[in-house]
Amino acid sequence: MPEIPELQHVAQVLTTQLAGRTVTGVDIQQPIVIRLPREDFEAGLLGARFRAVRRNGKFLLMETDRDSVMAVNPMLNGRFQWIDGPDGTRKTHARTCFTLRFKSDADGEGTDSEFGIRYIDERYLGKVYLVDSEDLDQVPVLSEQGPDALDPALDQGAFLKRLKRHRGQVKNTLVNARFIAGIGNAYSDEILFQAGIHPFAKISGLDEPRRLRLYESIQETLDWASSIAAEEIGNRIDRKPRDFLRVHRKGGQPCPRCSRPISEVSPNRRITSFCRNCQPE
Repeated sequence: MPEIPELQHVAQVLTTQLAGRTVTGVDIQQPIVIRLPREDFEAGLLGARFRAVRRNGKFLLMETDRDSVMAVNPMLNGRFQWIDGPDGTRKTHARTCFTLRFKSDADGEGTDSEFGIRYIDERYLGKVYLVDSEDLDQVPVLSEQGPDALDPALDQGAFLKRLKRHRGQVKNTLVNARFIAGIGNAYSDEILFQAGIHPFAKISGLDEPRRLRLYESIQETLDWASSIAAEEIGNRIDRKPRDFLRVHRKGGQPCPRCSRPISEVSPNRRITSFCRNCQPE
C-alpha cells in the first residue's frame, strides 16, 4: 500500500509534469474503480486543465481549472504510470483501469499529444472520485480521516490529546486513518522500531515519555523515508521502493541495531515485523 513517503513524492512529480496541461483524451478500460458514471467522469475531465496535485493522508487530490478534484484512493496496489512522459512506456499494462492523455497549452499545432498517465490497479481495489472542490467532504474515507501525520497543526499536544481517546494496540492505532492519516502497515513497523515500542503494546500501557517518543518517531521516520523514496522513485512514479526499510518484511534477517533475528507475525492477515529485543513487550 503506498503511504506518505511514496505519495508525497508522486504528488510533487505529477504537479511538475501535469500543471497547465489540458486533458485531450479519457480512455476507460476498467470502470470498476471509478465511483461515478463513466460518462460523467469523461465529460468532467475532457478539456480540463490540471492545476496541482496534493496529498492528503493516502489520497492524491488532483485539482483542475474547473474547481473540481479527481480524488484517488489507491488502496493496496493502485499506481500511476507515464505514457511517453519521463520514463514512460507505450506498452499497456494488463490491469490498466483508465488512461488520461494531455497536451500543454504551450504546445504548438501538430505537437504529439500522447503524453499521458495510466492508472493501474492489480486488484481493482482503488477508488477514484471526481467532485467539486467544495464537495470533497463527500468523498468516503477522506471525509472521515483524522489530521495528516505531517500536518503542522499536529504538534505534540494535539497528538497526545488524540492518543488519549484510544485504548487498543499501538500498531492498530497508527494505521487507523481516523486517528491520523497517511500511515500504513509498512511505515507503522518502521515507526515502532524507531520508537522501541512493541507493536502489540496497549496504548493505555504507554507512559507519557513513550507517547512523546512515538510522536517523535513518526516525524523522524517519515522524514527519513521520504527523502530516500523520492530519490529511488525519481520520475518512475509507478515504483514503490521498500528495500531500504529496516524491519518491515525483513523477518529472519538480523536487526540493524542488535543483530538478533527480526520477528514476523501475521495477525489478522497483516504482516507485522519487529525486533523482540529492541521492542520488548
